[in-house]
Amino acid sequence: MFGSIGMPELILIFIVALLVFGPKKLPEIGKSLGKGLAEFKRASEELKKTIEQEIEQGKSEVSAVRDQVASIPATLRSAAPLESNAAPAGESAVSPASEGAPATPPASTQAEVLPAGPAATTPQPEARPIEPS
Repeated sequence: MFGSIGMPELILIFIVALLVFGPKKLPEIGKSLGKGLAEFKRASEELKKTIEQEIEQGKSEVSAVRDQVASIPATLRSAAPLESNAAPAGESAVSPASEGAPATPPASTQAEVLPAGPAATTPQPEARPIEPS
């Protein structure tokens, strides 16, 4: 019942409590102890239910993600190949994600677009090998 506490130990505890608190206070103490244990049991059951609900919610979220991941290969197969999405040679392709961003010129014409400002004329430091000391 109480683990390793047997009947003789319970009787001894009851007698000591009777001597310490007296016969008038002992029923009140027992009543408040019973209420406390009932409240503790109720709170532990509520915590157990909450944890089980969270676990079930997590399982449902995992299954939803698995279903979504499983549908990705079918979506990729139905998508058009990349070559068909390429723009003609003279035009730059604008994706829906970059509609508000300025278009970047191709790499071959980037040198022509960059201004020749102070960054282009800044001298570079000399490259010297590091000698061990």
